[in-house]
Amino acid sequence: MEEHLFYVKESLLRAPVRAVFAFHEQPDALERLLPPWDKTRVIRPPASLAVGTVVELEMRVGPVPIQVEAVHTAYERDRVFEDTMRRGPFPHWRHRHLFEARGDGCLLRDEVEYDPPFGFLGRVLDPWLVRPRLEKMFTYRHEVTRRAVEGTAGER
Repeated sequence: MEEHLFYVKESLLRAPVRAVFAFHEQPDALERLLPPWDKTRVIRPPASLAVGTVVELEMRVGPVPIQVEAVHTAYERDRVFEDTMRRGPFPHWRHRHLFEARGDGCLLRDEVEYDPPFGFLGRVLDPWLVRPRLEKMFTYRHEVTRRAVEGTAGER
């Protein structure tokens, strides 16, 4: 059996861990973190980040709707929360959101362990199809978070 693929995105934010984590706990955080070009909509937003919380999304691949269901599987306030896909396009998807104090700021780290769709073919195409999409999405998410917690929403 092949090992899962791994993607990491890190950003150093000029805000305390408490503020960065609190942003993710806001009821509309997931909605705010969805890139405008992504055809994903929140069907059932997370009620909290607590273990057992279920999130439902609908993604579109062209005209085809794909139902996604994830459950939160780990939570430690101001340190980490994790969600695991129970239903969706990836046979395996585990996303850890990590928060670490760095001086007066916070290192925000997203770790995604996944198996791409379509087995061997998905693995072969991952560097051209999946990986660039992950990079673009998490770059956007980190920038949204940065603007929210650093108070620069109106600047650019």
